[in-house]
Amino acid sequence: MIKKIPTTCVFKNEKVTFTSYINDFTQEIYEEFDLNAKKIGLQKKIENLFSGEKVNFTEGLAAWHPKYRSEYNPNKHDTSSGKGQQDELLNFYNLCTSAKNIITIGIGGSFEGPKMFLENIDLKHVDTNFIFITGSDLSEFIMKIDKLKPEDSLFLVSSKSFTTQETLSLLKEAISWSGDINKFVAITANKKEAKKYNIKCIFEFDYEIGGRYSIWSEISILISWLNKKNFDDFMAGGKQADIDLKNSDSYLKFLKTLAYSDIWLHNYKNKNTRAVLSYIWGLRSLPNYFQQLEMESLGKQPSKDSEYKKTGQIIFGGYGPKAQHSYFQLLHQGTQDVCVDIIANINDKKSLAYAQAITQSELLSRGAIDLKDHEKINGNVPTNLFLINNPDLFDLGYLIATWEHRTYITASMLGINPFDQFGVSAGKIYTNKYLFDKD
Repeated sequence: MIKKIPTTCVFKNEKVTFTSYINDFTQEIYEEFDLNAKKIGLQKKIENLFSGEKVNFTEGLAAWHPKYRSEYNPNKHDTSSGKGQQDELLNFYNLCTSAKNIITIGIGGSFEGPKMFLENIDLKHVDTNFIFITGSDLSEFIMKIDKLKPEDSLFLVSSKSFTTQETLSLLKEAISWSGDINKFVAITANKKEAKKYNIKCIFEFDYEIGGRYSIWSEISILISWLNKKNFDDFMAGGKQADIDLKNSDSYLKFLKTLAYSDIWLHNYKNKNTRAVLSYIWGLRSLPNYFQQLEMESLGKQPSKDSEYKKTGQIIFGGYGPKAQHSYFQLLHQGTQDVCVDIIANINDKKSLAYAQAITQSELLSRGAIDLKDHEKINGNVPTNLFLINNPDLFDLGYLIATWEHRTYITASMLGINPFDQFGVSAGKIYTNKYLFDKD
């Protein structure tokens, strides 16, 4: 039997029902954080994000993923950046229609978003094979193209900078294997670099779109070809989350509750690690997506002006039913200080997956009685439960934009920049130096 501890629904709207099982995060603590939010001008920082101010202060850039969502017109035959790329779009659609294999070369945001999309849409009536190649080990490339024919294969090469080492290494191999540069499409914010490889079909988006936010850009062009309505719905869901952030006090308080409790758990309760678990098969890769979003955005040194000296938590996770048979033992009986986010479908209440999501949320946070000593579980794991109404593309867009807002508010409270990634850049720089020195 689970311990009976009263909980309250923290937030509910037409898209998501959120319950916080963080029993000692009180209203008084929330109000203390909210006073700090007023001191740092949190509301103005949110307004700056939407108005196109330079919120990426280390690189002198705005962050335009909300702009893409706001200005996207589903009735206009164009890409999400609105750059008038109709000719490229028609050429791309023709290339996709004639291809038996569509191979995406990309890493990070160029990989996580499109892969997650494909897992969440109906492909029963699509005969095309979709293949993702993402690493620097050429054995991956060799294995995945082994039984393919060059004449049947189209390559999508996705890279914001078009200087990413892994992507360019694979591109050179792919060009050699294919022998036909006309079967290559580039998606980038650096068209000049892509042209160096004589690629004819190039989609361009803006430098103001960060890699981990590029799911809203031409990086997701493949989904538009497969089912434009799916992509339209996704953009509309993200736009609705933006509208709610600007106009809904209850939604803003929901986001603040998430951000404040994340910071509080990390800085004052030593909860350095958070597991994100999806109990929706179509969203099984969502934890990986959120891992990149949070750890690249919040994995920064603390601001000297902030009282919060611990920044981003370690994020890990996966598909909930599978995770229960791998690392849940540690969550329930281990000695690590962790917290958990659980995502499930509220309209799937008769399923085993839903029952598991609800049960695990309560067991993790409340524990259980009538267990023998060796069976007893911790029952003190702070847990957030997100129940989405429909695992469709609209609600996926809404949930991802909500997570972005959570991350941005957290970064604002911490006084750090969530849009740069100089730690990633350092790895690129010194790998290039190593390769140069070896030559």
